[in-house]
Amino acid sequence: MRNADWTSTVSVLDRVTAIFDAFGEHGDGIGVSELARRANLPKSTVSRIVAELVSQRFLDREGSKLFLGVRLFELGQTVSRPRKLREAALSLLNDLRLATGRNVQLTVLDRTNVVFVAVLRGSHSDHPSERIGARRPAHATAPGKAMLAFASHAVVAEVVRDGLQPCTPHTICDPAHLLRELAETRKTRTATEREEYASDSASVASPVLGYGSVPLAAISIAGSAEELDIDRLAPAVRATAANVSRRLGTSR
Repeated sequence: MRNADWTSTVSVLDRVTAIFDAFGEHGDGIGVSELARRANLPKSTVSRIVAELVSQRFLDREGSKLFLGVRLFELGQTVSRPRKLREAALSLLNDLRLATGRNVQLTVLDRTNVVFVAVLRGSHSDHPSERIGARRPAHATAPGKAMLAFASHAVVAEVVRDGLQPCTPHTICDPAHLLRELAETRKTRTATEREEYASDSASVASPVLGYGSVPLAAISIAGSAEELDIDRLAPAVRATAANVSRRLGTSR
């Protein structure tokens, strides 16, 4: 815990730094009161700063607990939960890449978008690969739909409220259509898209699920819409996602 005499001369940056430093003392989520104690700041000050950090995705709020947010990973790839996912998944992702020769991706859900946290380029694919940190609309991507299928009603409602904007003529823009597809994905644990985000692009994905079937991430294979054999690749993607879940100590 920081021991400082916080006066009016202390900058906002100092206060924010104290809040982030407080997370370093414990790996689990933390409440506002405990955060204020560790940062040696007034609770009212911490509450105000936390609200701003949550709105900007530097912190995530889950019930009464706060966690470091995915935006920090986008900036520095140092957030503990995405890093843990990467560490657990990378060797299995590489096995999938070697077995299929295709581009393999690991993504997490951030509000209405997916964020790519690992991308392995396949030896048999000329299709452009995504860059780490890239953001794509969840409703128009296979990994996004894989995670939305197991996300809370509130998360899905936020995606629908965002407008289901079309990326191509094939993007699902009708809420009822999207909900039907998510229901089917919950049964099969397989999500697909063909030219829904970009022309001549297709992908197949399966969610990495935590306890209570909470979606932690998604594993996907992407390639040319003309060449990608989704039916053949889907079992390998599902198996890899299940193995990552087990490696993380969760169950599917």
